[in-house]
Amino acid sequence: MKIAVSSKGKITDNSLDPRFGRCEFFQIYDTEVKATKIVKNKGQEASGGAGIAAANQLIDEEVDIIITGSLGPNAFEIMEKADIKAYKCESIAITDALEKYNNNELEEITIAGKAHHGVNA
Repeated sequence: MKIAVSSKGKITDNSLDPRFGRCEFFQIYDTEVKATKIVKNKGQEASGGAGIAAANQLIDEEVDIIITGSLGPNAFEIMEKADIKAYKCESIAITDALEKYNNNELEEITIAGKAHHGVNA
């Protein structure tokens, strides 16, 4: 299973970024090989549709789970159609977010958050 976490940096001690579409990186932890892959979020610099770009990127990475702050309506719809579950977490260390997921301490995101528009949203 692959778990993607929206991240403010490239190491697991970095904090989770609550912004999905505009986070700087995704840290993708593969539970089978116990390794983390760092990918730069393609949606970060998009003038619009950041959540869509980020969602499609994670589909291409074949993730099963997303841990983030919230998903906008477009990203939420894409993830729902792809049968990828998303979980809400506050801005804590990536390792702590993964531990909370493993302990069933995170709330599943079942409704979309508000839409954001533009680079500074």
